[in-house]
Amino acid sequence: MGFEVAGESFPGSAFYYLADEPSAYAAAPVGGTFTLAGPNAADDAFGPAARPIANAGSAIDKARALQCMTMAIYYEAATESDAGQRAVAQVVLNRVAHPAYPNTVCGVVFQGSERSTGCQFSFTCDGSLARAPARKFWDRAQRVAMASLAGSVYRPVGLATHYHTVQIHPYWADSLNNITTIGAHTFYRWRGAAGLPAAFTQAYFGAEPLPQRHRPTATPDAASLADPLELARRYEATLVAAQPATPVATTRGAAGSNAQPAQKLPAPTYSTEIEARGGETLYSGNRLPGGGEVKSQYSQSGQWIGRP
Repeated sequence: MGFEVAGESFPGSAFYYLADEPSAYAAAPVGGTFTLAGPNAADDAFGPAARPIANAGSAIDKARALQCMTMAIYYEAATESDAGQRAVAQVVLNRVAHPAYPNTVCGVVFQGSERSTGCQFSFTCDGSLARAPARKFWDRAQRVAMASLAGSVYRPVGLATHYHTVQIHPYWADSLNNITTIGAHTFYRWRGAAGLPAAFTQAYFGAEPLPQRHRPTATPDAASLADPLELARRYEATLVAAQPATPVATTRGAAGSNAQPAQKLPAPTYSTEIEARGGETLYSGNRLPGGGEVKSQYSQSGQWIGRP
């Protein structure tokens, strides 16, 4: 436990500690490498999760992504267990993969930081960055960040895009799906289309911005001003707008059900030999028995023979 080891506590840290959960990676010494654990059969019980982040971008992009992810883990979960820190990192990656958020790690972490309050991650606008990080805790957060950016996926939080500390209950909490509580944070994902695996399709290409707070005089990003519920509504409205607007005429069949007529597609181009044999007429199906009509002896099928 942190309070039992010299140097693993600092003023302002959490007033309680929780037992570490088994880590999915073997942490190496500072400056070393990681050995990611192989697929765990128990992961299947956690449900859908986002894909690993692509290893894209230049060396500068990767350095910036590591800096921003480390900052998010440190300032949001410095004294959490490995599981708690990996869960926070996964939320950042889930947002990177969702079109409702920026498609960069630093873009997600510092979204809305130009505001004095209400930024997406509170440490970016509440003055926490003025506090110099404790090296021991920073190095630990950096190891978790390295693993997450190297392809580690923390499945217990699934497709979570939001979380809050257990000491509060924000207004939006009851409108999202509660996934789990890990350490001092409770994690949520959107309901509806915005929270489905098909929504997490935004590609990562690098192009990381500077790992720093936006200038307070900058124009606030419109997306950063919206609450989680408004972001979900925007996403679903975008899906509706992308659907074809031309209505398709329907015909009423003999059984009384509405059926859409088959679209007439252009005939393919056949070889000279096939054209000589008849071309499209060979495949039109005009010689099927009965021409597709119901035989007279079966025309009353499905009706009562007589009243009981």
